[in-house]
Amino acid sequence: MGTNGALLTGDLFNLYVWFEVLLLSSFSIMAMIRGKDGRAAAWRYVVINLVSSLLFLTAAGLIYGKTGTLNFAELRLRFGEEESSFLIDSSAALLFGAFGIKAALIPLAFWLPRAYPQLPPAISALFAGLLTKIGLYAFYRVFGMVFSDGTSFPHQDLLFVVAILTMVGGVLGAVAQGDMRRILSFHIISQVGYMALALALFTPLALTAGIFYLAHHIIVKANLFLATSLVEKHAGSSDLSKVSGVARSSPLIALLFAVPALSLAGLPPLSGFFAKFALLQASLAGQEWIASAAIVAVGLLTVFSMLKIWRAVFWGESNESRPAPLLILALTSGVLALVAIAVGLCTGPILAFAEQAASSLLEPSAYLETVLQQSK
Repeated sequence: MGTNGALLTGDLFNLYVWFEVLLLSSFSIMAMIRGKDGRAAAWRYVVINLVSSLLFLTAAGLIYGKTGTLNFAELRLRFGEEESSFLIDSSAALLFGAFGIKAALIPLAFWLPRAYPQLPPAISALFAGLLTKIGLYAFYRVFGMVFSDGTSFPHQDLLFVVAILTMVGGVLGAVAQGDMRRILSFHIISQVGYMALALALFTPLALTAGIFYLAHHIIVKANLFLATSLVEKHAGSSDLSKVSGVARSSPLIALLFAVPALSLAGLPPLSGFFAKFALLQASLAGQEWIASAAIVAVGLLTVFSMLKIWRAVFWGESNESRPAPLLILALTSGVLALVAIAVGLCTGPILAFAEQAASSLLEPSAYLETVLQQSK
């Protein structure tokens, strides 16, 4: 409910309220994690997100005190009347910090790889698929429309730098890990960097790629955590040094992991390839050579980390396995794998839909007209 409310609202304060609904429910789930490490992870998650909420609420108060409204359409018109002001820069900086924490952008992402590996299987998949994406959606919606003049937005250069650091830092963290859950947690950070970079480039093609990437990543990342849970239930661990030969003892689990892993790595014809290729095209078209190099390098390191998991966990001689995994996990993972394949095969229509969404961010005249007419 909190996620859907955040996606549907057209008001900054309502966005804050729905974020709190979303976060309070996630706090409750985090609090149920057992053990010392689980409690510590939950505590960090709660504290850092309370800081995020404080920044968000402060920014909303500043904007309302100056403009008398928090409606996205009205704010776009009012902010468009002035090229720059202390209000715009300061409130945008506060929201940058708030959304950066929620989206897990470096250096505000330290909480994520400590919290997500502690979660139960279904909850880790849900969190991995949704929570950081809502922070990114808020970035796109608020910075891409409310603060934007159609060509740029406040702190765009900072977002570009942070996105590159997030991509590189996240994938290097993933490569250094020896546990499947921790590798995938760091990959969430790395992939968030791709989507933030798309917004920082702020061209029609880049935004199209970013929106497509966001939808693709929700499916793939949730499925990777489900497949990892299947490995844990089958082999008793997600530690790379303690598991091997899963492909021999359970080809089905290997297949269910391989599909989202290959998609995350960006191999054709899966959805991840088209998302990264479109973003690379956008960076090359804008002559952003640093961004292009980062996209390619991080993509190669992502492939390496997926191969690292495959070689350690699925290849080799089979260890003694536990009973077959829960049917509901296998079915859910299978459905998501089929969806990922379908997205890759139907990329054209989905990219066209993403292009429409990107166009409405850059030129929201139809949205503004509709909202303002209804408010009269």
